[in-house]
Amino acid sequence: MHRGHVFTTVRLYRGEPLPRPDQFDLLVVMGGPMSVHDEAEFPWLRGEKALIADTLRRQGFVLGVCLGSQLIAEALGAAVRKNACKEIGWFPIRLAGGPDSLLPGLPGEFTVLHWHGETYDLPAGTSHLASSEGCAVQAFEHPCALGLQFHIEMQRPGLEGILEHCAHEIGSGPFEQGPGSILSGEQVHGAAARGALTSLLDRLQIRLVRS
Repeated sequence: MHRGHVFTTVRLYRGEPLPRPDQFDLLVVMGGPMSVHDEAEFPWLRGEKALIADTLRRQGFVLGVCLGSQLIAEALGAAVRKNACKEIGWFPIRLAGGPDSLLPGLPGEFTVLHWHGETYDLPAGTSHLASSEGCAVQAFEHPCALGLQFHIEMQRPGLEGILEHCAHEIGSGPFEQGPGSILSGEQVHGAAARGALTSLLDRLQIRLVRS
């Protein structure tokens, strides 16, 4: 519990049941190593997609991070596809949103953690909030959703866990860093990224209260 909010975590890979849209004020969909297209291997994706679509139809709000943003983009009718190259590591994004966007008042260029190999077209009816050298659409905003390809929530233990289980995904592309660089990047950029997340959630809370 933080700022008076109660959180419920659902781990679909463990078979935990999904909530109904009337049981939450905000749906947060996080990342994972799978693709939105991997329903045959991960059948729980079907239920997750249905919940996202139902929440959007009811004009609830969905915040998606990495895979979560790709699932929202697909629900809004955008194509999710392989990016020209992977982005794994700490790289800058360029912000494009106006002063009323949900992304806080960050510098025009801000370094964040990336770990993705897929991207999406900008969904219809959304605002383009951020891009990077390696990926054209890094963030978008919809009246009922916010999608972030990048990570500003990651803390050191979580990052170490990802490196333990997913370091094999790191190749030699122009936007791929080794484990040592990723860990040292967290020391340099992690605190600022998490501060941006706090500001974003505060803005989102105000938006939800007003709606």
